[in-house]
Amino acid sequence: MSPQSSSWLSRPDLLIKQGVKIAFKRYRALKPLGKAVIWASVVFYIALTTFFIVVTPSRIFQWLYDLAHNLSKLPYGWLALGGIILMVSFPPFIGHTTAVTLCGFAYGMKGFPLAAAASSLGSALVFVTFRFLFSERLKRWSSANTKWQALESVIRAKGLGLIILIRLSPFPPWVWSNVLFSSIEAVALWQFIVATFFIYPKLLLHIFIGSRAAALADGEQRSHMDTQTKVMNAAFIVAGILVGATSSWFVYRAMQKHIRELEGLPEETDRLAADALEDIEEGAPLLRDFSP
Repeated sequence: MSPQSSSWLSRPDLLIKQGVKIAFKRYRALKPLGKAVIWASVVFYIALTTFFIVVTPSRIFQWLYDLAHNLSKLPYGWLALGGIILMVSFPPFIGHTTAVTLCGFAYGMKGFPLAAAASSLGSALVFVTFRFLFSERLKRWSSANTKWQALESVIRAKGLGLIILIRLSPFPPWVWSNVLFSSIEAVALWQFIVATFFIYPKLLLHIFIGSRAAALADGEQRSHMDTQTKVMNAAFIVAGILVGATSSWFVYRAMQKHIRELEGLPEETDRLAADALEDIEEGAPLLRDFSP
């Protein structure tokens, strides 16, 4: 591993600065339509933030609590939540973490089996759908993309251990991780399913955060809480978020180190494989158009 790579892994601030530089460089390389999409997204999130401030967080969270509570009372409310998790497992949808947290909002810790089952089924459906519908596209992409060939070589060499690390890593995000593994012929369906089982602790953490947030979101429950109980609930939520963020960062560092220090392959192959993971959102072979 090069000294520069080592410094990035040990210094999050350097990694952030490098990420900003790469993002700006890619933005400048975008066509007008791509830049328009970026700015439309910026406007959307500004509007969303403004809405959040104007309506006030307490009213928004109360509405979410009422929605989740009413959904949990429906005979097939669990099916609706499971369907949402299935849907956001497919690109271009996002919001898997939010959907899982909503399970905790609606059902408390009992929402974990639903979130785990729906997440596993959704990711497996993405894998099978993309793998078998776009097999020819995959072959054309792999034969023309050096980074992808390097990533396939690294995963083929390290096997299930690296697949699990990539699955646990926050980058690429859930939906793009599903696409990533379906795009790599070296990854078998059984390996993908086993790797998905390892995200269950992360799902359990999101369920826990949702269950604690639900108690604070409901005005009636808050009115019966003393200050100490409110502080404890808030502390549990913050602690859960910190645990999730910290563990995600360490897993990401371990994944990058695992790739870049692979024995038996050229250092250039390791570097290209790591770059391929960073490029997944814009370079997934099954989401690109190909000329004849």
